[in-house]
Amino acid sequence: MKLICVGDNVCDCYIYEKKYYPGGNCVNVAVNAKRNGAEAVSYLGIFGNDEMAAHIKDCLDKEGVDYSKSRVMVGRSGQPGVNIDEHGDRIFVRRYTDTVQTMAKLHLVQSDLDEIQKYDLLHTSCYSFLEEELPKLKDLVKVSYDFSLIENIEKMLEAAPYINYAFVSASQTEKEYRREQAKLLLDRGVELVCMTRGDQECEVHTRDKIYTREPLKTDIIDTMGAGDSFIAGFLVAYMDGKSIENALLSAVKSAQGTCQISGGFGYPKELKD
Repeated sequence: MKLICVGDNVCDCYIYEKKYYPGGNCVNVAVNAKRNGAEAVSYLGIFGNDEMAAHIKDCLDKEGVDYSKSRVMVGRSGQPGVNIDEHGDRIFVRRYTDTVQTMAKLHLVQSDLDEIQKYDLLHTSCYSFLEEELPKLKDLVKVSYDFSLIENIEKMLEAAPYINYAFVSASQTEKEYRREQAKLLLDRGVELVCMTRGDQECEVHTRDKIYTREPLKTDIIDTMGAGDSFIAGFLVAYMDGKSIENALLSAVKSAQGTCQISGGFGYPKELKD
C-alpha cells in the first residue's frame, strides 16, 4: 500500500517534562503506517522554518517518510502545550494562533495532484483544514479522513461525499447515536466509518454490518497519538486486502505499541521555553 498524508504537523510540548515530540495527526499516521509495513509513505504539508520543524523533518528522514513536496513558510511551528492533571490525564494548556499551520492553508496545485495520484490512499484530518481541496481528489485517489470528535457533524456531512474511510472518536456515546451518525455518513457515500471509544470496544460501520473489537490490555505510558496509530494500523492492513476483522486487530496492536512510548512516535527533544 502506498500512502500520502496531507495536512498538519506540530510538536507536542510536554511542559511538565520540558520536552517536545514530533506529531500532528498526519505526521503520526504517516510514520505509523510506515512502521506497520506500508510500501511507501509520503507527507505533504506546511513546515515552519524553526528548530521544531527541523526536528520533525529529521524524524521523518529517520522513519523513511518522504516530505519533498511540502512547503516551507517563515514562521514557527504549531506547538501545543501539554500538562498532566491530578488524575494523570493529559490536558492541553497552550495553543498559539500565529503558527504557520494557523496562518496558512494548503492549496493543492496540479503538480500536487499529479503526485497524489501515484498513491493508493490519501489521509487527512479535521486539523488540516483541507475541506475546500477535497473535491479535487474525487475519483483521483481514495481518501481517509479523521474527524476527531463524533460531534463534529457539520464538518462530517460536508466532507462525506469526497471520502471513503471516516474515523471518529466516539467515547461516552450511546449505541443508537453512533449508529445514526454512521448512517448519515454511509448514506452520503462513505464506505466505512470507524469509531474509536477509548478503553471500550471500537466499531466499524458498513452498509451491511457493524464490526467490533476490544482494545488490547497494556501498561499505558502515554496515550498521545494512539488514535492516529490505530488509524495507520487499520489502513495499512485493510488497503493490503485484509478483512475488516484483521484490520481491526492490526489497528489495536498498533495503538497498543504507541501507548507504551512517550509522544506520538517517540523522538523527545529538550524544550527550551
